Amino acid sequence: MRTKERAGRVFAIGAENPWVPGCTISDAVSGEDAAVPVIHFSLAPHTGISREIYESPKFWIVARGAAAAEMEGQESVPLREGDLFAVPRNIPVGISTGEDGIVYTEVIFGKETRMNELVKSGAVFALKDLVPYQEGKIVNMDILHDDHGKLALLSFSAGTGLPEHAAPGDALIFALDGEGIIGYEGKEYEIHAGENFRFDRGGRHYVKTSSNFKMALLLTV
Repeated sequence: MRTKERAGRVFAIGAENPWVPGCTISDAVSGEDAAVPVIHFSLAPHTGISREIYESPKFWIVARGAAAAEMEGQESVPLREGDLFAVPRNIPVGISTGEDGIVYTEVIFGKETRMNELVKSGAVFALKDLVPYQEGKIVNMDILHDDHGKLALLSFSAGTGLPEHAAPGDALIFALDGEGIIGYEGKEYEIHAGENFRFDRGGRHYVKTSSNFKMALLLTV
């Protein structure tokens, strides 16, 4: 992942990728040869991206604003901050904005990616609502995974956490609900809903909480 999103700092994708009036912007986070391409899109109000056909699993994670996903032969699907949209394959799909613009992250996995049966193609989900809290426990759900990475959701009941371990690849955290503490390479960072954090491959990190906390983890190997 690119230098701007360097490891070891809290940031917000929505704030760091502002839209430009009348324009659409794409900004590749991963390298050109990445097995799992990751791209940030910023679309100004009253703009859009025309319908295209995709053969591989593609997901949009909305960081800010609102828009509508448009699919051939179907009603448009509203997208809002915190949503995950599973872009359907093999039919034309586009996106358009209204009075508000939108900032979202696009993640493209391989054709053989295994997807959780609860996540249906063409549907939109509020990420934080996909996993519940359970007192004294950590709940994990893999949204999709393959040999090159995964997208997972985790909920931490207050007082739970993950012990220090190393990341097997680059990782991008999306804080979805509440607040938590990320330990990374000997320092601690407080992270709140709507913020992001990145680990480098091999980076030593842990998670701890004093209140309920939910996050999404995008890991690319």
